Amino acid sequence: MKHNLKRKQNYTTLGIHSTDNSFGFGYRKSNSIESDELFIKQFDNDLCNNLIVEFNKFISKENLQKVNKISVSIGPGNFNASRLIVVLARTISQQINCPLESFSSFELMAKRIASKNNVFRNKQSFWIYKKLKRKGFIAGKYEICHNEEKNADLMIRERVIPKVIKELKSKELFFEAIYDDEEDLRELLDLANNNFLNANINSWEKVFPIYPISPIN
Repeated sequence: MKHNLKRKQNYTTLGIHSTDNSFGFGYRKSNSIESDELFIKQFDNDLCNNLIVEFNKFISKENLQKVNKISVSIGPGNFNASRLIVVLARTISQQINCPLESFSSFELMAKRIASKNNVFRNKQSFWIYKKLKRKGFIAGKYEICHNEEKNADLMIRERVIPKVIKELKSKELFFEAIYDDEEDLRELLDLANNNFLNANINSWEKVFPIYPISPIN
């Protein structure tokens, strides 16, 4: 147990995130928010090549070798960006031999949305949705879970992974998805740190982007 606690206090987490029109990287040492280094950029015309270029600028080879866990957002978001950042995260995880954990982009914003709308007071479940250009919505369902020891700490569980639904049911709570690059990237690092000991070295094999719709939507 002492070995695990010491290991958890001395590690570095790398986060890779994308939205509908941006991508970003985050780097945190020993779960200290003060150590956060973030990079966020809007998409350009050659994301495939520039993603690698910007990543190499963001983190040195020396710091990359210190990473103990990688966390990546898997969408829903821009189709090409989700695919590219997952490929990047899987490749790095395999090369440096460290665990990879994934979270939907809706799960990253769930705590922020719950706090803003006071959902946590009644421990209600709620949906986060994004309207499609055609008919229907992409939506995921989330549940409030308070930490019993620290009742003020808000914890969220993803009950339904974002998927396509035809309509929003009036009897349930629905909130529109709102991306916040910096806040969502920090939440990606937080979630990875909270689950630090729960991922195995070969976990990259199970990480795939969420493709609830085809690229033409």
